[in-house]
Amino acid sequence: MARRSRRKHSGAFKAKVAVEAIQCVSTVPDIAQRHDVHPSQVIAWKKQALQGLPSVFETETHKDNEALAAELYEQIGRLQVELRWLKKKSGVDA
Repeated sequence: MARRSRRKHSGAFKAKVAVEAIQCVSTVPDIAQRHDVHPSQVIAWKKQALQGLPSVFETETHKDNEALAAELYEQIGRLQVELRWLKKKSGVDA
């Protein structure tokens, strides 16, 4: 009996199968048979898609990026002041 090697499916394929399962166009076993995957895999991909869906609509990342940029600019300013002070104390002209 030949052993079946493990298949790796692309994200696009998983999304396609999950969308079909979410739409309930046909039953999970029908979807699984049509795409040659196990029904439990279809259910897992559907669950994963539904859990990740809210993050698509969140805009928190933009706010996080702005906060990070402000923090980095503040740090740059402190470092520039410190550099000027050190150059002044050491007598090095820049």
